[in-house]
Amino acid sequence: MILDIKEVILLLGERLKSLRKERKLTQEELGKRVNVTKVSISGYENGKRSPDTETLQKLADFFDVSTDYLLGRSEHKTTVEIEKSEPTDSLSIINKMVEDFGFEDFGFFDIEEWKNLSSEDIDEIRRHFEWIAQKAKERNNDDSFS
Repeated sequence: MILDIKEVILLLGERLKSLRKERKLTQEELGKRVNVTKVSISGYENGKRSPDTETLQKLADFFDVSTDYLLGRSEHKTTVEIEKSEPTDSLSIINKMVEDFGFEDFGFFDIEEWKNLSSEDIDEIRRHFEWIAQKAKERNNDDSFS
């Protein structure tokens, strides 16, 4: 979902107000912590103004959330939540797929089981490998033109 700038500013205000109230802070107290006035904090929370980049980062740091969370680009408050919920490196992602699909349960890594594959099974695996290799080649070619 793509938000327009007005929606971003309103969502930022809602999230700031919620985070501030979770910490039981007044607008004035929060303003002092990030070096802006109570009027600025009120403006952010009401969607009447938006913080500059430096202030946005100070707010994110103070509340220990990401700027993406404040701006509505993520539902995860912190990058740690993202790391815990979804692997990001290719080996971890593949390992998670192996686990999710239960490959360990039916001998995926058992060499003896591979010896029992039919010629049709082997052809199917070959086609999948060819497809993966072709997609990687196309992606690499696209990257070289960027």
